[in-house]
Formats: sequence, C-alpha cells, structure tokens
Amino acid sequence: MTKFTKDHEYITADGTVGITPYAQEQLGDIVYVELPKVGQKLKQGDEAAVVESVKAASEIYAPASGTVTAVNDGLSGEPGLINSTPETDGWIFKLALDNPAELDGLMDADAYAKLTE
Repeated sequence: MTKFTKDHEYITADGTVGITPYAQEQLGDIVYVELPKVGQKLKQGDEAAVVESVKAASEIYAPASGTVTAVNDGLSGEPGLINSTPETDGWIFKLALDNPAELDGLMDADAYAKLTE
C-alpha cells in the first residue's frame, strides 16, 4: 500500500518516503539531495529534505508524523537515482510513524493519477 501527497511525495506501508515519478519528471535531472538527519522528529507537513535539479530546488515534506529511522546515503553520491528509479533505489528517507492513521488522509494511486492528469 503506497499513499501519495498533493506535493508529490509517496510513502509506503513501511514508512519509506520519496518523490513520485511524476515529480522527478517535472524537476528534471536531480543534481543534489539534502537528506534529513536520522533521529529527527517530523510532524506531517514539515519540510524534511530538499531535492535540487538543474531547474529548481524543491522541498520534500513529511507525508506523516514520525521519526526518521534511515536515509538513503546512496543519493549523496548518485542523486540521479531519484530520476532513474524514484520508487525503488531512489527513496529518500524512512519514517517510524507516530500515527499510522494519518496515512488514511492521503491519496491512493487512483486519486493521485487523477491529480496528475
């Protein structure tokens, strides 16, 4: 079960967060990622990370409240993973959710597809 935000982040059932294929297409080639710190507490909607592309810098927001348990260190050396495989190797961080019910307020794949039509 993957859920989506109106800001084009995704979160999986295990708390893995990244940006959607649609978002990375809009940004273009990603050249830098500023990752959150492991142990950082985030509230739903807090700025968690920054992705910079050749076009713009874009904030990545926490889709749910929780504590950062892992970051994708591979992005430091190869930020383009977000372009090539945003939903697998290009994940950005993982959250231990404070309140899994917050995910109920996010979009499912069908609703997100309608948003990006």
